[in-house]
Amino acid sequence: MFKNILIIGCGMIGSSILRGVISQKLSKKVYVYEKNIKYQKQIKKINKKIILIKKLDKKIKDMDLVIISTPMSEYQKIITKLNKNLKIKSKKNKLLESKLSRFWKKLGSRILFMQEQEHDKVFAVTSHLPHLVAYNLIKTAQDFQKTHKKNIIKYSAGGLRDFSRIAASNEIMWRDVFFNNSKNISLIIDLFIRNLKNFKMDINKKRNSLLLDKLKKSKKARQQILLLKQDISKPDFGREN
Repeated sequence: MFKNILIIGCGMIGSSILRGVISQKLSKKVYVYEKNIKYQKQIKKINKKIILIKKLDKKIKDMDLVIISTPMSEYQKIITKLNKNLKIKSKKNKLLESKLSRFWKKLGSRILFMQEQEHDKVFAVTSHLPHLVAYNLIKTAQDFQKTHKKNIIKYSAGGLRDFSRIAASNEIMWRDVFFNNSKNISLIIDLFIRNLKNFKMDINKKRNSLLLDKLKKSKKARQQILLLKQDISKPDFGREN
């Protein structure tokens, strides 16, 4: 599909793309720019044909596709180097757009085109807020543990355990996301706080019908996710990660 693909940054996302590109044979040559020495050693174990590069210089001029999977705070520096050294082969066109779509589909993705502003609003709800809630929940558990001098982590059931998995995400990446989408995230936090206060009132005043109605409606979101095949209904207790 491509002659030369360059992946910049090989953390969880970059390495997943790298493995997919290799297994699906989507490029004749695959180049990786990764500064982390630990990750470099892991990359070498994936496939001997992977070419590790030390600098984003003139050697990258013939890349057909460049994928940036670093924290957003690195983008400006990286894009400046790409603009300086990358040979621009063609302008955006329908043919290139069809090719990129096929590339991501080969990796198992479902393609959806959306405007930048819409993307930031939607993902503030579906991705950014859940991560923020996870971080805050774990902090709350840690604060409770410190105040009451009890090791509550050992009692973590499915709920806290699953939130801890989300809260173990790369802190630099999420700091950058929160800062760069602060306006939309702030609006969603306000809505979240209003709803949380209403839940608190329902519980304290024992508003049985109101609380049950909210809980039942919330269950429908899970069914929508399953119908869209964004998850499976089979429980996955005792995850390794």
